[in-house]
Amino acid sequence: MPKIKTHSGASKRFKLTKNGKVKHAHAYKSHILNKKSTKRKRGLRKAGYADMTNVAAIRKQLPYS
Repeated sequence: MPKIKTHSGASKRFKLTKNGKVKHAHAYKSHILNKKSTKRKRGLRKAGYADMTNVAAIRKQLPYS
């Protein structure tokens, strides 16, 4: 059986937690930050978790994590 390749884009964006949840960083935090409120930017710092409907697809892309 050949090895399965990890999806390199998914490996940069997602991490699996110990309990099997899929963790990701928020979007809209890289540029054009002047018009965004401090409260909004502070909320974007925190990690988000992938919706359960997408978890199976993401796990398939990250076979060895």
